[in-house]
Amino acid sequence: MTLVNPGKIIILTAPSGAGKTSITRHLLGKYPDKLAFSISAATRQPRGTEKNGVDYYFMSEEDFTYKIQHEAFVEWEMVYEGKYYGTLKSELERLWAVGKVPLLDIDVKGAIHVQQQFPDTTLSLFIEPPSIDELHRRLTGRGTESPESLQARVSKAEYELSFKHSFHQVIVNENLGKACEEAEAAVLKFIGSE
Repeated sequence: MTLVNPGKIIILTAPSGAGKTSITRHLLGKYPDKLAFSISAATRQPRGTEKNGVDYYFMSEEDFTYKIQHEAFVEWEMVYEGKYYGTLKSELERLWAVGKVPLLDIDVKGAIHVQQQFPDTTLSLFIEPPSIDELHRRLTGRGTESPESLQARVSKAEYELSFKHSFHQVIVNENLGKACEEAEAAVLKFIGSE
């Protein structure tokens, strides 16, 4: 499946706990007429109040791998063992069809992959934590991680930080308000007065 008339894409990527979801929410709240959240597909179970088709397109591993074989994804990744995440081509087309710029909140490998496919129409922002120690503190503060999963996330974050120069702009999220302003400025420059 090939994308017809691809439009602009904005990618926010970061190690887990760096604040990309908070910045994504800020941008969507500030520019609801121009930006729309690109809903990712995932094979994990919904958490808390998450809803299918709103937070994620929740699907079985069988459905996900079928879609991989039929090239339905712009990018996909097995982020953790048996846990697949991806961006459906149909999701980007859905947002472009209503005149919105898709805002992708995705992992680092997926972000690189999307950027490689759409080099002329993508803005990629890498949200960097002030330090690995601060990232560890934020993840611990969530209270959702076991000691093993916390260590896995911190190790993965250290690896992902090595790719930060692959993106258009690096925003250090030491102060969320300032990081949001930097992201806003980059987005406005990219989408112009569309």
